[in-house]
Amino acid sequence: MAQEQPVQALVVALTEEIECAVYSLNRLRPDAACFVLPESAKPMVERELQPKLSQIPRRWDWIVVPDVESFPACYVTIARSLPALLETWGVEAGALVVDLSGATAAMAAGLALAAMPHASRVVSIIGARQGRDGETVTLDGVERQWIQANPWDEAARGMRREGCALFNRGALAAAAAVFRQIEQRVSGGLKPLYRALADLADGYDLWERFQHRQAWEKLKASIKALEMATLFGGPVEVKACLPAIKGNSAFLEKLVLDPSEVKESVALDLLAHAGRRLRVTNDAEAAMRSLVRALEAVAQRRLFTAHGIKTWDVRPEQLPHALQETCRLCHMDDIDGKYRLPLQAQFRALAGLGDQLGQSFLREWPTMKPLLDAANRGILGHGFEPVKAERVQQLHEAVIRLASVAESSLPQFPKLHLP
Repeated sequence: MAQEQPVQALVVALTEEIECAVYSLNRLRPDAACFVLPESAKPMVERELQPKLSQIPRRWDWIVVPDVESFPACYVTIARSLPALLETWGVEAGALVVDLSGATAAMAAGLALAAMPHASRVVSIIGARQGRDGETVTLDGVERQWIQANPWDEAARGMRREGCALFNRGALAAAAAVFRQIEQRVSGGLKPLYRALADLADGYDLWERFQHRQAWEKLKASIKALEMATLFGGPVEVKACLPAIKGNSAFLEKLVLDPSEVKESVALDLLAHAGRRLRVTNDAEAAMRSLVRALEAVAQRRLFTAHGIKTWDVRPEQLPHALQETCRLCHMDDIDGKYRLPLQAQFRALAGLGDQLGQSFLREWPTMKPLLDAANRGILGHGFEPVKAERVQQLHEAVIRLASVAESSLPQFPKLHLP
């Protein structure tokens, strides 16, 4: 008899014959075993099957089906009992093996359907036939064939489409969870692909939460893994995603390694983030909040690089003379004594210093004011009125225009399309 690594759990279907079940149990040596059988077969398991086992499973149970010829009866009974049993045993997702050798058609259908979320391997011992793939085994002097397959290797295609759809809708953590579920269940050769896709989704989820360094590390690792997957039979569509992912990784690398206290790429990242919040996840409130922060980041960058002014620790004498007294009176923090410039004061300082960015802001002010008022009245601003998507779009266009950046230059998340 072939020996394999012991499995965590085995579910065995049987009705009258025990030889196939004995072979499976002795070959797979499960830590836990569950029999799916009719009431009439329980004495046979205790009297005839147990004495023939080379190793008794540490945990043992059964699920009694009321009618072995009725698919509804079999499925309902198994579906109600099996998940709780596996949870009690602490069986990991994908660690279950299912043996259908002794099942009726109704039992096999019900068990396969109910066990699908938990199993990554289905085995059966059937009559030998020339030309059929399978390992020949001899039971009671009769040649048979040991057949095994992982249904998830094929089912993963449909599930990965679901993961891609979630990713493309901006549900990045949910997409990562789907890819992790697939990774746990598919056969070994396919695991690296789904691990890479899960890491990719995790990386973009970290990026969406502004965890730039962790996101960069995840993307770097996933790029290498996806490149390897394409070399070893992975979906060819992965290649189409790689240029965009590599571009995103390069953007994150520049942002992360930029030693400046005021990073140029942050404003671009915030603008891109606001666009995704508005157009992908339809979250106008979060988009507006990111836009106002992006507008401030544009001003902060210019004040810092061109004029040496830190808006969070400004010295009044650095400002135009007309703003110095206002700064002393209105912008000092009474806790630490530092002067902090709010958004509008930042642009007025730039204008007073003769900077074109500040002057452009003052020209745009009649357009900007009602949009910033809408942001302040928003629920995530300082008010109680939900932000309207059209207001966000208008402010997005105004900030893009003011920052003198092309929207095409902003980092774009890739679209995953893996059939």
